[in-house]
Amino acid sequence: MASVPVYCLCRLPYDVTRFMIECDICQDWFHGSCVGVEEDKAAEIDLYHCPNCEVTHGPSVMRKRRGGNKQPDYGASGTRVPTRPVKTGSSQFVRELRSRTFPNADEVLLKPTGAQLTVEFLEEHSFSVPVMVLRRDGLGMTLPPASFCVSDVEHHIGSDRQIDVIDVSRQCDLKMRLGDFVEYYNSPNRDKVLNVISLEFSETRLSNLVETPKIVRKLSWVENLWPEESIFERPNVQKYCLMGVKDSYTDFHIDFGGTSVWYHVLRGEKIFYLISPTPANLALFERWSSSSNQNEMFFGDQVDMCYRCSVKQGNTLFIPTGWIHAVLTPVDCLAFGGNFLHSLNIDMQLRAYEIEKRLSTADLFRFPNFETVCWYVGKHLLDTFRGLRENRRHPAAYLVHGAKALNNAFRSWTRKEALGEHEVEIPETINTQTLVKDLAKEIRLVEVDNYPLSFLFSAFFLNTPASPSTRDAIQGMLSMANPPSSSSSSSSSSPLSISGGLTEGMGKVKEKAMAPGVFLTSRRPSLSPQNSNTQSGASPASLASQGATGVGQGERRQLTQSCTSVTARFLTHSLFFDSDSGRRPKKGLATAKQRLGKILKIHRNGKLLL
Repeated sequence: MASVPVYCLCRLPYDVTRFMIECDICQDWFHGSCVGVEEDKAAEIDLYHCPNCEVTHGPSVMRKRRGGNKQPDYGASGTRVPTRPVKTGSSQFVRELRSRTFPNADEVLLKPTGAQLTVEFLEEHSFSVPVMVLRRDGLGMTLPPASFCVSDVEHHIGSDRQIDVIDVSRQCDLKMRLGDFVEYYNSPNRDKVLNVISLEFSETRLSNLVETPKIVRKLSWVENLWPEESIFERPNVQKYCLMGVKDSYTDFHIDFGGTSVWYHVLRGEKIFYLISPTPANLALFERWSSSSNQNEMFFGDQVDMCYRCSVKQGNTLFIPTGWIHAVLTPVDCLAFGGNFLHSLNIDMQLRAYEIEKRLSTADLFRFPNFETVCWYVGKHLLDTFRGLRENRRHPAAYLVHGAKALNNAFRSWTRKEALGEHEVEIPETINTQTLVKDLAKEIRLVEVDNYPLSFLFSAFFLNTPASPSTRDAIQGMLSMANPPSSSSSSSSSSPLSISGGLTEGMGKVKEKAMAPGVFLTSRRPSLSPQNSNTQSGASPASLASQGATGVGQGERRQLTQSCTSVTARFLTHSLFFDSDSGRRPKKGLATAKQRLGKILKIHRNGKLLL
């Protein structure tokens, strides 16, 4: 075992529970309690001088108040001396970064316990913000003991393993033997700052000591959907060992393929600078990544909010799809992590992949066989949608949205002019044309079935009184479109309870009990007429409730035309399509409006003429 580094005047090892501050002169770390610096006052210090350095360099320099103008430097001749840009990763850059203040990531973080972090939890919160779990209990994760060190990593992987190492000051990659890096890491005198962030160890003995969090194993496409018989090489991105010395820095990036990522700090600490993947931030990131002076600009200064998140020993951080982040290592650190694709945010994963292609990212830094795994997932989604439809269940909204994004990508990849570039990643077992066509049909059927017919009828008729026979006929038609399950009672089988005016039944659709992640959607279309006399954003139902005097004749005509168009489209699908076969209606019903007219011809006795 290598000797444990010691710090401060007390010469004790790093303790995650005690606040420490770094001296900007000797760059040693000191416990606040040993040098008389309170944690909440540390932000007011611009340059800290430890007791030993105060003798030769004077007291610490306090931070200037906000609003003060920094005076430019002038030479002996009185002319202004131009300042050289600070290079990313340099010692000066790291010192300045340490001294800066950022919004606390607690403003956006979710902090469940390990047991609370389930698929249902992430579905509810859409996994759109980072998640921090302070203790690993309940995560279903296996890790080595806290005494595990880089020498043990070498023992389990092998000294001769060639690894990729980042020279932090130059922000460039180089190759080293793992044994040579461990020797450097354990050396008290390091002439440069080296960082290891891409040591994947799934095929080594170390893999037996590390099990990814249970939530990752449940969500991961590769873990669950990659077929064993595939002729393509399985992507191994689930288990990484990260070994960084003090002052290591990784500049802003999006993880390859838009993957989500988990990090667990076994020893030391990591500081993450997190930026939300809004469309504006993604556009800025793409422009910054392609600029010639990227290493002279701190990307966090170009966005509205850049959050600082400290991940201490024993903490586990989950970063969602597309989040832009940089990482600083304030003390020597050993951590484990991994990347995973999943179905909670397919659209963002595809956008990140397209950004990589536009930036001409090298294959070494891209998700292996990304398009191949997408084709396997597309086939899985098709089977899932078919199974749910047969059982009269609807997929979650995020899954429908993701399937549409994925199918659009499939169309793009299989266009005649693009096929040559993408066909090498298409599995031989998948008929691309059939998959694209069938998946599009299933998505269309889901969207049609999800549409609330009660809303369409209420919007179409506005507040026109309905006779009992008319109400009974429409009730029967709705029952035809939404047949009750055998286990439902007569009172709950009807999707709409009609009593008096049609608008009284608005929103009273009885929802069936659904499995986690599968539910009936409750979308409402925007059918507001473009009329200056009509309240902006008001729904047809709300206008109907205002009475005949509240809606003008012209406004009612516009609403009726709008509702007719939407109602025709969705009702003809629901009543004339065979939901199992997806067959189109018979010839003769030439237009949607004609079909609707046929539907709405009702006898006085309430029977339908179809």
